[in-house]
Amino acid sequence: MAFKLFFFILLAPLLVRALEPVFNDDVLGLIVFKAGLRDPKAKLTSWSEDDNNPCSWVGVKCDPRTNRVSELVLDGFSLSGHVGRGLLRLQFLQILSLANNNFTGTINPDLPHLGSLQVIDLSQNSLSGPIPDEFFMQCGSLRVVSFARNNLTGQIPQSLSICQTLVAVNFSSNQLSGKLPSGIWYLRGLQALDLSDNLLEGEVPEGMENLYDLRVINFRKNWFSGKLPWDIGSCLLLKLLDFSENFFSGSIPESIQRLSSCSSLSLRGNSFAGQIPNWLGDLRSLEMLDISGNNFSGGIPSSFGNLELLEKLNLSRNEFTGSLPESLTNCIKLLAIDVSHNLLAGKLPSWIFKLGIQSVSLSGNRLSGSAEYSSLTSVEASNGGLQVLDLSSNEFSDVLPSDIGVLSSLQFLNMSGNHLLGSIPASIGKLKTASVVDLSDNQLNGSIPSEIGGVVSLKELRLQKNFLTGKIPSQIEKCSSLTSLMLSQNNLTGPIPAAIANLSNLQYVDLSLNKFSGSLPKELTNLSHLLYFNVSHNHLQGDLPLGGFFNTISPSSVSGNPSLCGSVVNRSCISVHPKPIVLNPNSSNPIGSSSSPTHGHKIIFSISALVAIGAAAFIAIGVIAVTVLNIHARSSVSRSAAPLELSGGEDYSCSPTTDPNYGKLVMFSGDADFGAGTQALLNKDCELGRGGFGVVYRTVLRNGRSVAIKKLTVSSLIKSQEDFEREVKGLGKIRHHNLVALEGYYWTPSLQLLIYEYIPCGSLYKNLHDGLGKSCLTWRQRFNIILGMAKGLAHLHQINIIHYNLKSTNVLIDSSGAPKVGDFGLARLLPTLDRCILSSKIQSALGYMAPEFACQTVKITEKCDVYGFGILVLEVVTGKRPVEYMEDDVVVLCDMVRGALEEGRVEECLDQKLLGNFPADEAIPMVKLGLICASQVPSNRPDMNEVINILELIQCPSEVQEELE
Repeated sequence: MAFKLFFFILLAPLLVRALEPVFNDDVLGLIVFKAGLRDPKAKLTSWSEDDNNPCSWVGVKCDPRTNRVSELVLDGFSLSGHVGRGLLRLQFLQILSLANNNFTGTINPDLPHLGSLQVIDLSQNSLSGPIPDEFFMQCGSLRVVSFARNNLTGQIPQSLSICQTLVAVNFSSNQLSGKLPSGIWYLRGLQALDLSDNLLEGEVPEGMENLYDLRVINFRKNWFSGKLPWDIGSCLLLKLLDFSENFFSGSIPESIQRLSSCSSLSLRGNSFAGQIPNWLGDLRSLEMLDISGNNFSGGIPSSFGNLELLEKLNLSRNEFTGSLPESLTNCIKLLAIDVSHNLLAGKLPSWIFKLGIQSVSLSGNRLSGSAEYSSLTSVEASNGGLQVLDLSSNEFSDVLPSDIGVLSSLQFLNMSGNHLLGSIPASIGKLKTASVVDLSDNQLNGSIPSEIGGVVSLKELRLQKNFLTGKIPSQIEKCSSLTSLMLSQNNLTGPIPAAIANLSNLQYVDLSLNKFSGSLPKELTNLSHLLYFNVSHNHLQGDLPLGGFFNTISPSSVSGNPSLCGSVVNRSCISVHPKPIVLNPNSSNPIGSSSSPTHGHKIIFSISALVAIGAAAFIAIGVIAVTVLNIHARSSVSRSAAPLELSGGEDYSCSPTTDPNYGKLVMFSGDADFGAGTQALLNKDCELGRGGFGVVYRTVLRNGRSVAIKKLTVSSLIKSQEDFEREVKGLGKIRHHNLVALEGYYWTPSLQLLIYEYIPCGSLYKNLHDGLGKSCLTWRQRFNIILGMAKGLAHLHQINIIHYNLKSTNVLIDSSGAPKVGDFGLARLLPTLDRCILSSKIQSALGYMAPEFACQTVKITEKCDVYGFGILVLEVVTGKRPVEYMEDDVVVLCDMVRGALEEGRVEECLDQKLLGNFPADEAIPMVKLGLICASQVPSNRPDMNEVINILELIQCPSEVQEELE
């Protein structure tokens, strides 16, 4: 008995300790999780394996009843790594939030197995791969799931419908594709569903009437098509509906009128048509209504006046007629109204300025007569600040109100393209917060008030195409943020003030077609950000400034000033300039040695020549490797003897095996009936051209429509089928007037085809260089081609696509003469953007390749496309190829044009086929633009949006331009 008592005394402390809370599982799980992370900001320093109580650790919360970890919130810690298995030890975890970090890898399918877990937020990371189907198989008590803003692919798993406890699902801003699973409507407790900004397609299935608790549904920016579900009105608690930027059509479902709680409705950017139903005005809870960018017609319903809570109304880019209904005066909370680009007529109602609206856009309509400003004095009192006022491109014919300065909160004022009379009121100087003032293309007279210096936040001042007189006030130097000063086509006089040189942020200056006199201030050379400066057709005299931008200013920018002198306008000013590159392979003279007439031409190397030679040597290795791979790929396809069976959007196979002769055809719109098989599709007699990524054939469908089919020759380098289809579907969604549309694709492991719209008039290369028996491209056609290419390329850059392979054979001309850029995005089909592989595939674009392609340490950006665009500009203007190979010489176009420009003989470089029929005021700046874009230094090249602005600036004014076609 004594021994047992002694033994109990020894074990007592251990028994007491066993009754205390145990944190080992939680501590171990967190420490294991931390071990797999990178923590650059040292946020997790408090996490220590020596501490048995994790409840005080950063980002960790415990349930006070159990002292177990219940919440792990590490949002915005800049952590990276994988969402590791250590978290699976946190059996009492209820909230897991790792948002706004840099986690990579795939989603761990076992996370929902934590039985207490209610919230998983992995948004704003870099997770990839599909959402595992098993993730939702055992979701326990899961209520909220957010995978937003990652790189997830694949389809939405069907198993999602099993998670009956879910109340909020957010898969937005990924690359999810496929159709919406109809089972999603079985989540009867769902309150918020956000699938926006993905690649989902097809019609939205019916069955929404089951979602009695749904408050938010956001399908913005997908590929959904067809009509909206008729039963959407059964979700009576809906507050936010966003179906914008899809391909929906038809009319607005009548059931929506039942959504009395709806506060936000957006149908922007679809193809809805017909008249707006009057019952839309019965949705009295609406605070935001956006139906812009559709095909709605008829009048604006007067019932909109019932929307007393409405704050934002956007009806722009439709076909509305009539006038703004007076009933809108009842919308006393309205802050922004946009009815631009419709067919509205009548006068500007005075209530626009009295409702308390902060943003008004009525541009691009047919509003006329006198604008009923009444007095603007009451405006500020009613709303505390009108910030945006856009009345441009209408038919107003009144004077500007003298008290316009009372709009002291105005940030954007645009009244251009009207018939406004009178002078610019001095009170405009009170618009201290205005960044844009555009009164161009009116009939304003008088002088520019000196009070303009009071607009201290001004960035853009546009007063061109008026009848302004007097001098530029020196007070303009107070507008220190000014980037654009457009005063052309007026009657301004006096000298150009030196005060302009103090505006260090200036990029665009146009003072042309005025009556300025005196000399140009030398201080203008200090404007280091200048991209465009035009003082042509004035009465200026004296020397041109030397230095900075003015060393390479286009002669057309200073033409029409008879007394102006300098190296640009006076050819007698001789200076030594670098010659164009001329390489004579037969010459044995070393560089720099003297040459005689008997030893041929002297060899002169420029930077471009050295880069081109280096790039060519770098590419040669890749060419050999890829050629071998291509031969192997072609031989694999040639061994396939069976016909190619195609049918719209289905998978075909003649046996369970993976026969390479049968594959998957997907058309993004409509069906494709190709009739016969491979011989008809890939008929050599119908070959249109060859490039680094494949061969293009023309094929006529049974309905008589032609399509272009590109047979890819990079099969051995192509991504997996899943990655291939994801990338191609993304490319197929791109639609722009100046881009070739991808209409579908065909896949087998050994053969991949891309199906494009057929462009009938051939490539830009053929139109410029091949004798097709057609008339020469006129200057106007060439200008429009350059502008169209710029717009297409700018659209690609806007959606983060780099072309990589821009050249004249990849620009097609349609029947209206408009350019369409093709072959974009194909580099994304390769497994990685390896420079050796990529360079070998675009070897035919050597003359267009930016120098950074030859430098492994320089990042490839959109600026490489800008370089290729610059070479294209020079090619279009001169009619010469980027690299001309003659019998004994090689001439690089960029060097030749640059030398000619610096020697003042640039007009000699323009295409002789034009026979001198071109406006010098456009041609010379165009050459200059091409050279700027083709700068050796990427940072010196403008972006494509800036290029478009410059092109629109250098286009000759219609009033003084002669038709030269």
